[in-house]
Amino acid sequence: MNTPAFVVDAWIQHPTGPFLRDPLFATLRRWMGVEADALPDVIPDAFTLGALEAASVSVALVSAWWGPAGPMLDNDHVAAFVGRYPDRLASVASVDLARPMDAVRELRRAVRSLGMRALRILPWLWGLPPNDRRYYPLYAECIELDVPFCLQVGHAGPLRPSEPGRPIPYLDEVACEFPELRIVGGHIGYPWTTEMIALATKYPNVYIDTSAYKASRYPPELVSFMRGHGRHKVLFGSNWPMLSPVNCLDNLDSLGLDDEARAAFLGENARRVFKLGG
Repeated sequence: MNTPAFVVDAWIQHPTGPFLRDPLFATLRRWMGVEADALPDVIPDAFTLGALEAASVSVALVSAWWGPAGPMLDNDHVAAFVGRYPDRLASVASVDLARPMDAVRELRRAVRSLGMRALRILPWLWGLPPNDRRYYPLYAECIELDVPFCLQVGHAGPLRPSEPGRPIPYLDEVACEFPELRIVGGHIGYPWTTEMIALATKYPNVYIDTSAYKASRYPPELVSFMRGHGRHKVLFGSNWPMLSPVNCLDNLDSLGLDDEARAAFLGENARRVFKLGG
């Protein structure tokens, strides 16, 4: 597999044992073939760095997690990990959606003091679609801080309702009301991928990332979009440790991307959206 010199993985986690053992992820552990009681509390840095190296990933965006019960991978934990490898990693913040002003202050701290590059909130985790009023102060702050807003689109892997991840009408309303906001919808939007493609076509600042899917499982309509007018709208992602970057990139050649589309997908689109160096 030939890859460009600059490859960005737009969505990974560097987990902890307690994070991976959360009952929320029982279905994901089953898919991965991992027993909860076999997981150590501390996951070595090499676990994640080795996975990135195996796929020749230049930069990975490491996500924090915050849910209704509190921080699951807190911003300081993620920033400390990223800070040990600043040439290889960048960090993505998460905040308490239930307390909008505290969330705005935490986002401001995460970006200005911790150097985090974006905000990610998972609608299925909160049971709230992205057009809920509690997100709106955060959209305004993302614009002021000039960072993207990232979210999951499509069905929920864990046993939670998937409706908050449907792109239309929820994310459509957000993109219409906040045209300056850079939005990255992760997990391709399946089974509503055509809706996500429609939004990425309609709105200049809406993008798709392919995290949680191997290249061999991209829907045909997404591949066609990547080859054509959507070549500057799709970002590579793995969702490590659920899937490894190298497995996600397997069969990439079968997509039939030309050199420009391939380079854009694997790194250049993310470089532009997240304002990365390299």
